[in-house]
Amino acid sequence: MQKEQEFIDRLYARVDALRGAAADSVTQALTPVGTGQQARLERDLLVVERSGLLAALNAVDGSLCFGRIDLSDGVTHHIGRIGIREDDTGHTPILIDWRAPVARPFYLATGHRPMGLRRRRHLTTEGRTVTELHDEILDLGDDERTGFEDPSGDAVLLAALNLARTGRMGDIVQTIQAEQDRIIRHDHRGVLVVEGGPGTGKTAVALHRAAFLLYEHRELLAKRAVLIVGPNPAFLSYISEVLPALGETGVLLATVGELFPGVHATAVDPPRAAAVKGAARMAEALALTVQDRQQLPEPGSPVIIRHDDGDLILDWEIAYEARQAARDTRLPHNLARPHFAFRILDALTQQLAERIGADPYGGPNFLGPDDLAQLGKGVAASAEVHAAIEELWPVLTAEQVVADFLADPARLAEEDAAAVRRPVTGPADWTPADVPLLDEAAELIGHDDAAERAAAEAARQERIAYAQGVLDLSRGSETYEFEDEDESEVLAAHDIVDADRVADWYEEEDHRSAAERAAADRTWAFGHIIVDEAQELSPMAWRLLMRRSPTRSMTLVGDPAQTAEEAGVGAWDEILRPYVEDRFEHTRLGVNYRTPSEIMDVAAEVLRAEHPDHRPPSSVRSTGVRPWRRAVPDGPGEVARVVAEIAAAETPEEGRLAVIAPRGMLAVLAAVLPGVVAGAEPDLTRHLVLLDPRQAKGLEFDRVIVVEPGEFGLSDLYVALTRATQSLGVVHAGELPSALQGLDVVG
Repeated sequence: MQKEQEFIDRLYARVDALRGAAADSVTQALTPVGTGQQARLERDLLVVERSGLLAALNAVDGSLCFGRIDLSDGVTHHIGRIGIREDDTGHTPILIDWRAPVARPFYLATGHRPMGLRRRRHLTTEGRTVTELHDEILDLGDDERTGFEDPSGDAVLLAALNLARTGRMGDIVQTIQAEQDRIIRHDHRGVLVVEGGPGTGKTAVALHRAAFLLYEHRELLAKRAVLIVGPNPAFLSYISEVLPALGETGVLLATVGELFPGVHATAVDPPRAAAVKGAARMAEALALTVQDRQQLPEPGSPVIIRHDDGDLILDWEIAYEARQAARDTRLPHNLARPHFAFRILDALTQQLAERIGADPYGGPNFLGPDDLAQLGKGVAASAEVHAAIEELWPVLTAEQVVADFLADPARLAEEDAAAVRRPVTGPADWTPADVPLLDEAAELIGHDDAAERAAAEAARQERIAYAQGVLDLSRGSETYEFEDEDESEVLAAHDIVDADRVADWYEEEDHRSAAERAAADRTWAFGHIIVDEAQELSPMAWRLLMRRSPTRSMTLVGDPAQTAEEAGVGAWDEILRPYVEDRFEHTRLGVNYRTPSEIMDVAAEVLRAEHPDHRPPSSVRSTGVRPWRRAVPDGPGEVARVVAEIAAAETPEEGRLAVIAPRGMLAVLAAVLPGVVAGAEPDLTRHLVLLDPRQAKGLEFDRVIVVEPGEFGLSDLYVALTRATQSLGVVHAGELPSALQGLDVVG
């Protein structure tokens, strides 16, 4: 123990030195030392580099080192969350990053396959103090003993599983199991599907895979970023500290409802509306909606445009020919609009030319090319012409298209239209199911950046003019001179630096991280995408995500048995066939680390009521505490009172308690449970949390009370029953599902 403590002291002394040096570097870099472009660039790069190092060192401070491997040849390596070098020469590692190949035996070695190891040691620390050591002997012929041997090799894993929850997911880097390690380090470059039942560690494996990929492909993913998509904001809050604790901060976490820049979808759709919006047929409905905005004058009712040389007639035939020409370009609506406008302007110019320059005797038109060009300029300058073009082929926004569609979903069958019809009057009206529609609309209309490019060029010309003025003032000055070695003459600065180059030097640079830039750019292509609860996503949501991953580099984790959303696809081949056909790899996690066997047996029976062949993951532990139920004879008010009574008997020392109830009961329960608000995103760090089953997805708590399970759908009930790590209770006034009627009765 003393030797390990000495090592930890030396390790943290090195970390403190690195942290201090990084902080000093940032401070010094922010201190102005020069105004030249080179100095400014070097300063900015140093700030970014050192700030990233400082953030990583601060994030991994707790339990930095967690293991040691002793090789048969006498070499010893300590394993930790990040790699640390002994000194600034960078040659001697003091701590090996858990993702490095040399660390892999720490997770995979067994007595039957020691992988060159003599001993594996787990270190447990509190702060910077070593509190426990657990050794596993892998070379059975080695007689040396330390007194810290763990006969079963499971003490560290079981201790971690039995720890009270904090409301934040912790990393599993110290206890990664062999089946998990194989997935984390999998070298598959395409779509990897990780399926597993409740408690199998799907989410933890996905997050550690993200950390591994960022380590293995640092240069690529640092530029393109990794996107992690979760089912709800509470879940993202729950997992938010895992990657920083592994030294990774450049990852974007988002729900589908946050993947359209400028929109944060918080309104809630009825299930039927969400299902209709998520269906694949919505893509065609929106495409037809956009086409409907490409209009023509009514036959026989042309648009009359006043002109000094006589009215111009924009009739059905002219508009139809222009529309066909624009559509033939196959460009999105807004990008095809200039082609439509050009055809209209050309037709009206020809109409005017025939009127003005026609030879009454049938000869060629009197107007020459210059005359036609002048006429065209006049037509193009007409406000009435532009108003007519705008009426027939307007510039659209995605928000406008979707809002108009939802107000009048004429392209849907009446039953579906009735489900989704509603007004959108402002940003607060958008729902998560609307976001894939907004993204689809944005693809259909395109983004015409001509005005932005023109503004950028105008700003650049202003910088050039300013730079030229500075150079003009410097002419004749001998302050800055350079010797040209080839010509052996002295050149003034203004002879070798032009105004364009100076303007480029002082163009504002974007120092946001890749994740920050990706969050603001709808067209961003991510280096890798991880989707949790992937079975819940709708076909329209998958269209959105696949646009964000043109390389199809993705890790999808989920459990079809837990599909609850009506719009969810559930089956992996149905999700992926439209995009990668059968070119994806499927793997399964089969061990339940979270849910005790007593609880998992009950949950499995619930699912088998409708799916007799269902095979749940096998639990690695038992608590000896059987799930219970308590019947309440009266209605919701009495149920709430009983739940409050049970919750009051729990103490924070016993960990987190979750009350999972039907959405319609949350207000009643919130009125009697201290510190909770119905419908709000829960604060998972509180001792008591109130949730509906959809909010509970992906989360875990020490103890769970399920209220009125007879009102849940099958998948929702399965989710609710499998959130507990220690004990499960059921409170009900209504009828129980048959699989729960055998629970121990209390109270």
